[in-house]
Amino acid sequence: MRSTYEHAGALLLSRGDVERLLTPDRCIAAVEEAFRQHALGKAPTPGVLGMHANDGGFHIKAGVLALERPYFAAKVNANFPHNAARHGLPTIQGVVALFDAVNGVPLALMDSMALTALRTAAATAVAARYLARASCETALICGCGAQAGAQIRALLSVRRASRILTYDRDAAKAAAFAQKIQAESGVQARRVEDLGEAVAKSDIVITCTTARRFFIERRMVAPGTFVAGVGADNEDKQELDPQLLAHSTLVVDLIGQCAAIGDLHHALSANIMSCDDVHAELGEVVAGLKPGRVSEEQVIVFDSTGTALQDVAAAAAVYELARDSTEASRFPFDA
Repeated sequence: MRSTYEHAGALLLSRGDVERLLTPDRCIAAVEEAFRQHALGKAPTPGVLGMHANDGGFHIKAGVLALERPYFAAKVNANFPHNAARHGLPTIQGVVALFDAVNGVPLALMDSMALTALRTAAATAVAARYLARASCETALICGCGAQAGAQIRALLSVRRASRILTYDRDAAKAAAFAQKIQAESGVQARRVEDLGEAVAKSDIVITCTTARRFFIERRMVAPGTFVAGVGADNEDKQELDPQLLAHSTLVVDLIGQCAAIGDLHHALSANIMSCDDVHAELGEVVAGLKPGRVSEEQVIVFDSTGTALQDVAAAAAVYELARDSTEASRFPFDA
């Protein structure tokens, strides 16, 4: 039987709604549980479809997860890196459709831009919780676009860095972001010009760019560093030196997906790694099936391509927080 909520229609949730409801801590908890369930065999492997377009592309990610109830979510995201300069629009735009996975009832349609940023950052935070050293003096963020703020906010939920360094090809953007994040968090932040020097001084390095050629080189990375590569979400994008992956402990979100579109994809193509060289999927570490960090000197790389399980978990969290609100808009598809 459909509940009162479903009879009233599917929730329509804006970007502001998602950002208001889904705090970093809530999102991190939801995403961590999604990774755990997948590793324990309680969630099927999600699906992904990518299609190229002129100057950009689209991807569809879909998955099923049993939480308060079984949920299915499908996300359609457009990714157009030149949007800001050419059209004054965000790089990533899209929607997430959430359904009851028992009866197929549409539950919500929500903005994916905020949700994608939050759940991607949450995965980095989960990985940092298990894979970064407990003490973090300096964190470096490379790429100061829309994703950067979510990454830093999520990271500061699990590791209290004493200093944040910001790097971007656009120096003004890096400087403005440093000023903003320092005012917001109270953590000292500053723009850096010398990337190699900044990487060498950092305990945690996060890359969230649209780069198509790696810029974090193996030689830059000091012992004990945790590196999270977030930007490579299609086969043409790359941020991390394949040699860095090959000579580090590599943890991925989903091995099949990273082999197809992540930084791992480029290491495989260069024939310097095989999938057997991957230490673990993140969920295996979260579930205790494989070890995380075992020494202070260990260099650990997290290859994050973004999974539909993160989308389902985050969308379900937003829905469960929003459904009792009298302010939420609803649309009855069967009217």
